[in-house]
Amino acid sequence: MRKWITRSIFFYFLYGLLVYWYLFFFSGSGVPAPYEGTSADPSTFMSGRELLLSQEYSTIRNFLYFVTIPFEWFLLFICLITGFSRKMQQWSEATSKFFSLQSAIYFFWLSLFVTVVSFPVNWISYQISKSYQITTQTFSAWMKDEIIDFWVNYLLMTIIVIVLYWLIRRFEKRWWLYAWLLSIPFSFFLMFVQPVIIDPLYNDFYPLKNKELEEKILALADEANIPANHVYEVNMSEKTNALNAYVTGIGANSRIVLWDTTLNRLDEDEILFIMAHEMGHYVMKHIYIGIVGYLLLSLVGLYAINVLMRLIIKRAGSLLKISSIKELTAFPLFLLLLGVLIFASSPISNAVARYQEKSADMYAIEMTNNHEAAISSFQELSRAGLSQVNPPALVKIFRYTHPTMLERIVYLEEHKESVK
Repeated sequence: MRKWITRSIFFYFLYGLLVYWYLFFFSGSGVPAPYEGTSADPSTFMSGRELLLSQEYSTIRNFLYFVTIPFEWFLLFICLITGFSRKMQQWSEATSKFFSLQSAIYFFWLSLFVTVVSFPVNWISYQISKSYQITTQTFSAWMKDEIIDFWVNYLLMTIIVIVLYWLIRRFEKRWWLYAWLLSIPFSFFLMFVQPVIIDPLYNDFYPLKNKELEEKILALADEANIPANHVYEVNMSEKTNALNAYVTGIGANSRIVLWDTTLNRLDEDEILFIMAHEMGHYVMKHIYIGIVGYLLLSLVGLYAINVLMRLIIKRAGSLLKISSIKELTAFPLFLLLLGVLIFASSPISNAVARYQEKSADMYAIEMTNNHEAAISSFQELSRAGLSQVNPPALVKIFRYTHPTMLERIVYLEEHKESVK
């Protein structure tokens, strides 16, 4: 056991050094020579201090992202190899005779373990965002959100764990297929209730106060045949200086939402472009295309997890203290494989998302025909979030669900030239 723990620590440390070298020394984030001095060059819309801070902040955040993901896998591996997962199963079995209650107790201890050990990393991330004045939350408010996160995730995941293990015990060979079938209505249910039940736990949502602006946004929605009666704003200025807007939910619970930071920092034309972008997602049915893509990937993923879990338990079950896929003690292995597969598939899902975002940008510019407002809105988004205009290649591949700001501004400039 010590040998495996030592090896995993060594390889994790080596991985961290490689990531550090890539982000801090090897990769560059400057603007290519042809775009220097253009509207895509951050030196034309950021001060020298903002340029320095955006480079520092983005690099640190990217480093934390890449080292945090395998850290979560490392914790799950340690939970298995030390026998802690089996110990938690024994605690749950000693507490109740009913398997559903045993599952809830087991997952509570597992969630608490991962949350407590991961807390320093999350706290460091919070402190970094606060020091660069991206986060405006007080520590008590941040902790409140962390606690809400824990309980929301715990309650939702407990339902999943109970159903998942009932399926594994009832249909040992085909559980992955039945789990996928049940995930379809569950995913739609979550998307339906999120805007009215889950999101309000974190923030206050209310109809847009600026009624004149709301009328203009709703006029755009009507032009796009979007059935919207209200635009909502959310008090994100209590938490961040970053900007955002989005469409959430499905069916009767779908909402157009603007952060109040966006309302405070962008002018009316810029906001209308951002709103037209979000409407483009609705018109082109990106939400539903995303759901279909997610469901297809989850089907492949669940099948792969079933095959890999059986293979790993057969070959290394004694090392991991697992004797059967039916045991609760095997759940960290399930989560570990799920995390690895999600990370491995992220370049594909991100590439699809970037294509959709570009389509929504082009829809918005066709609707508003205001290139200057579109470009200036992207410049302000970069400035407010201290984000890199041209991030390193691996960062874009694994992190970016939107085109880079360089790409977005360049193709808007090209479109402006083409319509002259």
